[in-house]
Amino acid sequence: MTSPESQSHAPQPPEPEPQDRVYRSVPAIAGGVLLLAIAGWLGIDAVLSGRERTPWLALAVLLLVVPLVVAFTLRPAVYAGDDRLRIRNPFRVVVLPWGQVASLRSSYSNEVLTQSGAKYQLWAVPVSLRARKKAARREMRATAQARREMGRDESRGSALGMTAGLGQGLSREPMSDGPVRAETDRIMDELRALREARHQAESARGEVTVRWAYEVLAPALAGAVLVLILVAAG
Repeated sequence: MTSPESQSHAPQPPEPEPQDRVYRSVPAIAGGVLLLAIAGWLGIDAVLSGRERTPWLALAVLLLVVPLVVAFTLRPAVYAGDDRLRIRNPFRVVVLPWGQVASLRSSYSNEVLTQSGAKYQLWAVPVSLRARKKAARREMRATAQARREMGRDESRGSALGMTAGLGQGLSREPMSDGPVRAETDRIMDELRALREARHQAESARGEVTVRWAYEVLAPALAGAVLVLILVAAG
C-alpha cells in the first residue's frame, strides 16, 4: 500500500492541450468530391476503352487534374489555436503567431495582414455576397418584427390603463441576440476576437513561416509535362 505522502508527490498527468478550431468550406468540399468522382469515372473509362495513346493521355490528365481539384477544394483549411493561426491554402501553408497578425480584413475576400505588411488570403473562408444580402434581409425582418411587437405591447398597455413602466415590462425581447451575420462573417468575427485576446500573450510570439505544398505542385507539374509531351507527339 502506498502512503498518502507518496500519493501526493506522484506525478500528475499532463493536461490535454486545447484543440485548434478548424474552419473549412463545406460547399467546396462537396464540389471537390463531385469533381473527383466525375474525373475518375471519365478517366478510368478512357483508360479501359481507349486505344493507341488515349489511355496514356487520360492518365496524364488525371495526374494533372486530381491534385489541382484537391488543392482548391479539399485542401484549404484554417486552424485557429490559442497561440497561432495556421492557414492551409491550395499551394502554401502559412503559420502566423497571433503576435504577428495586424488585422483580419473582409471585403471581396477574407484576408489576414501581418505586422510586416504581408497579406494572405483565407481560401477556406470564402466571402459570399449572396449570404451577406440574405443575412441583411433577415436582420431587417427581425428588426421590423421586434418594432411591431413593441408597438402592439405599448398599445395594449395604454388600452388597459397601465403605467409606462409596466407597459415596457410587457414588451418582448428582440428576436435575435445580435445582428444577423453571414456564416463566413461570423467566422471572421471569431478570429478577430481570438486575435484581440491572444496577440499580446508571450506564447503567441514568433516568426511567420511559409511552406510550399510540393506534394500538390510536383504531381500537377509532372502531369502537365506528360500532357504536353503526348499532345506534341500526337
